[in-house]
Parts: sequence; structure tokens; C-alpha cells
Amino acid sequence: MHYRPLILAAALVAGTLAAGSASAQPRSLYDRLGGYNAIVAVVDDFVGNVARDRRINRFLARADIGRLKARLVEQICQATGGPCIYTGRDMRSVHAGMGITSRDFNALVDDLGKTLNKFRVPRREQRELLALLAPMKKDIVTR
Repeated sequence: MHYRPLILAAALVAGTLAAGSASAQPRSLYDRLGGYNAIVAVVDDFVGNVARDRRINRFLARADIGRLKARLVEQICQATGGPCIYTGRDMRSVHAGMGITSRDFNALVDDLGKTLNKFRVPRREQRELLALLAPMKKDIVTR
């Protein structure tokens, strides 16, 4: 059972806001979040939050946690403009038959928010990340 997108939040460590002149190329969300190592740290913490969350940890019961984390890192890295390529399946296939409700999805988003706040990810970057992940809800929630 996998929660790959959530982590979309899926998960990201504090980066710094882009600074520079008006003519400077804007930094990607990936860079503002702190890059690959920051994403790995966020995903690791986020999956730990989900594992401890009695509302939704049942979805991780049979998951390959190492694989889950790797796919989440890829997904967030790619979605935020990083150099990664997501190699997992589409969200509908991954979550088919899991019976995930809106309440479950919202619990997952809460867990991601806890991680993002722990790593002091600025509100702007949190909103941008969640905006990238929100469209996946329709393929994840089935009940």
C-alpha cells in the first residue's frame, strides 16, 4: 500500500526565498525548498508522521517503505522543477482498491503540514507544493 504523492507530500525542508534583481531568473520551487537532500529529509520525516498516525497508518501496513520513500522523493523532485524523473505508476493505479476517503487524504495533508512546519518551510513554498499535489486527490480518493 503506497502513499507516493503525499509526500508529495509529499514533504520539504526549509529553503530560502529567491533573492536578486528583477532581471534575475526566478529560482525553481525545487531550489527554494533546498534541493534533493532537503526533499529526502522531508520525505523521511513525513513518512514517519504517517506511520505514527493512527488515522491512516494502516495504509502503510504492507508497503515497501524504502520504495515508497524513493518514489515520493522522485515525484516531489520532478514536480517542483528538479532533475529527477518519477518512475512510479500513475496515482489512480497505485491507490486502486485502497478505499481512501477524503478524511484519509486530509489526514495525510495534515501530516505533511507538520513536517513542512518542523523544517520551517516558508508559507509561500508550502502553498506552491500543496497546489502541485492537490490535483492528485481525484485519483487517490475513491470513497
